[in-house]
Amino acid sequence: MNKKEFENLLAHLPRDPGILGREDYFNPAVLIPFVEMPDGYHILFEVRAKHIPQGGEVCFPGGRYQPGMDSSLMDTALREASEELGIVKDKIEILGRTDAVVSPYLMIVDAFIGIIKIESLGDIKPDPMEVECVFTIPVEFFRNNPPEVYQGVLCSHPCAIDGPDEGSVLFPAKELGLPERYTKPWGKQRYNIYYYRTDPPVWGITARFIKDLIDKMG
Repeated sequence: MNKKEFENLLAHLPRDPGILGREDYFNPAVLIPFVEMPDGYHILFEVRAKHIPQGGEVCFPGGRYQPGMDSSLMDTALREASEELGIVKDKIEILGRTDAVVSPYLMIVDAFIGIIKIESLGDIKPDPMEVECVFTIPVEFFRNNPPEVYQGVLCSHPCAIDGPDEGSVLFPAKELGLPERYTKPWGKQRYNIYYYRTDPPVWGITARFIKDLIDKMG
């Protein structure tokens, strides 16, 4: 590399660095919807329809970025919320964006904060193909009840551990001349799992976003 090539490299560094390898992750965008109620602000949640992945679990409205439909991740969050909640986009006002969550399961979730302008939950007509029901929880509940914290363990496997190719070598560490420790499962890194004792329970990535927002409130 000569000086000109080095200067060219520096000129191509991003002004706002992102996440290297983001394209290898599933990249959904969600809306964290606030609703103004007589007793203050609530956060609105969905219960996922039972026949879809993670059926019966609590989540925020959101989904995958669609290049032909969305001009930005904010558009994704707005479109998905409108479709899933059965309300027009004019009833949703996006007010900001919070930090993304990088999941240990190859998922980066971008989140936007918004207000749902409704008179009551009866104004929401959830799409039954995606949503079983919706409910709200007062923000004060989360301020007064910190989440329980548990842990999971992630382990890297050089071989497939299930499916039709179970046992087949995916990462030939020995052939690549790498240390022997990579020929068997390695890593075993722990990560936090947040859980709010609500009914139904709010946990996982959804709970992580809630905890972060409460922390930001101070």
